[in-house]
Amino acid sequence: MTFEPQQETLGFQTEVKQLLQLVVHSLYSNREIFLRELISNASDAADRLRFEALSNAALYENDSDLRVRIAFDEAAKTITLTDNGIGMSREEVIANLGTIAKSGTREFLGQLTGDQKKDSHLIGQFGVGFYAAFIVADKVTVTTRRAGLTAEHGVRWESEGTGEYTISNIEKPARGTEIVLHLKEGQEEFLNEWRLRTVITRYSDHINLPVDMLKAVDEKDEKEKSETTDEWEQVNRGTALWTLNKNSITDDQYRELYTQLSHDGAAPLVWAHNQIEGGNLDYISLLYLPSKAPFDLWQRESSHGLKLYVQRVFIMDKADQFLPNYLRFVRGVLDTNALPLNISREILQDNPVIPKLRAALVKRVLDMLDKLADDKEKYALFWGQFGNVLKEGPSEDFANRERVAKLLRFASTHTDESVQNVSLMEYVSRMRSGQEKIYYITAENFATAKSSPHLEIFRKKGVEVLLLTDRVDEWLVSHLGEFEKHALQSVAKGDVDLSGVGIVEQPEDKKKEEERNAALEPLLKRVRDALGERVKEVRFSHRLTESPACLVVDENDMGIQLQRLLKAAGQEAPSVKPILELNPEHRLIARLQSESDEARFSEWSWILFDQALLVEGGQLGDPAAFIHRVNRLLLELPE
Repeated sequence: MTFEPQQETLGFQTEVKQLLQLVVHSLYSNREIFLRELISNASDAADRLRFEALSNAALYENDSDLRVRIAFDEAAKTITLTDNGIGMSREEVIANLGTIAKSGTREFLGQLTGDQKKDSHLIGQFGVGFYAAFIVADKVTVTTRRAGLTAEHGVRWESEGTGEYTISNIEKPARGTEIVLHLKEGQEEFLNEWRLRTVITRYSDHINLPVDMLKAVDEKDEKEKSETTDEWEQVNRGTALWTLNKNSITDDQYRELYTQLSHDGAAPLVWAHNQIEGGNLDYISLLYLPSKAPFDLWQRESSHGLKLYVQRVFIMDKADQFLPNYLRFVRGVLDTNALPLNISREILQDNPVIPKLRAALVKRVLDMLDKLADDKEKYALFWGQFGNVLKEGPSEDFANRERVAKLLRFASTHTDESVQNVSLMEYVSRMRSGQEKIYYITAENFATAKSSPHLEIFRKKGVEVLLLTDRVDEWLVSHLGEFEKHALQSVAKGDVDLSGVGIVEQPEDKKKEEERNAALEPLLKRVRDALGERVKEVRFSHRLTESPACLVVDENDMGIQLQRLLKAAGQEAPSVKPILELNPEHRLIARLQSESDEARFSEWSWILFDQALLVEGGQLGDPAAFIHRVNRLLLELPE
């Protein structure tokens, strides 16, 4: 019986037409993705054949060496991919290449807006990687035969990616699938052995299927090559480093992989390699802590994240769904079988497994940091590069707030150094008898914080104060709240009461203080009247021992430093009037009390206020007026 090929032309399902437009014009961020998609499909075909052959070994047709081969023809401007996987029948070709066999597809596509950016995100859940071929090709020819069917059941499918395709029956002796891409004008870069090898190595190096190309030969060997059988060689390694037993991997190999992943010339500080099998959380992770911050760590538009593989297939370079933003410095690989191999590898959509993977990976990273913290020298290197990033943790990750808090480091009055090397655990261990709170001060820089008048009573009592000078610190303390059941308290907020800490005041001393303050009470009203709306209140201070005055805010008001930061960033800050505190034991306050001339009294009051503002790094509303006041009072001094 003579074989008679039959051909018919069919129209794409409406949904496929829409998908083709999205895929070609907006879905993929770079063109070379097409090769990854087609190799991935070949790998799937090999996996399906292995599975079916478990119960029917005849499907191998005496060829169990599964592979995919890639060749190109510069003259014809074609790239050809050939695999010997499961192949497809005619019905499967129509179902897989002409339609999208997924319930609810029509209703889903009815939600498309026409906005390519938005639509590309909506469509991420559909497995249509084959259509990526049309990113670089203006015609695609597929010939295939399903394993187990005879040669005359071969099928040829061809389309130019528009509204229709042709399908015909052909004779195909070998099972599997061959895809020929007829490249568009301008896509000639892929007709290059080095280019193709680079793409294969980048995206499919660790896929569980050999990817072969014709072995490169010198020009002098061309004649000999033409007279011999083609010699193929495997391009990809086929076995991922992270899938190996970690006891068989050397430190140098780990460092080499880190360099490949991160393009960072500096060696990583530490790494952790873990494999979890069974259940619905099947994954391997290889995570690195760098020793040096990348240049784009603080650039909002930069993307960060792990290199994601699903079933050994490369999905994306910077998958940020698996670690919170405060851990964006972590580099490494996540390889999981818990996620589907579909188009969501380009635009990863929400999946119920992701939160579980995220929680597991966050725990891994925090475990690494806990261990690293035991090495103070190494941890100091890490903190110098990434400390400000880690300080974002308490506001982003409530579940791990206490763990992150233990990893934080600060400068403090315990030493004279500006280095941030004091942990909250160390602070708590040094708390004075009777001390219940963890005290801190925020300031623009270390010098301003260390010389602040707010610290005077704390120095006298021997109470340690954390010196917070990073911009993120205000955000940090507003979300941390407490540590080990000790509330964090700003020394520049509310009233300070250290009467129960250290040496307790005697009753007679307390009585003398109350009598003195009562006698000076009218002074507070006079200063308040002189400053008017500039202050919320004027009161005597319990925190000053050397300076004449300082500015504070109420316990629940926004701190002065945070107000400045918001204004500097162009954001609105609530109008919070400061409280002026006076030191009743200071000679200037005594001088102010004795001043009978109300004009001079007002000048003195304003000078005290401006001095208090300047000493904590604030800016004067009217610097010229301050200078004039100081000069006038200086001229009144006796010669």
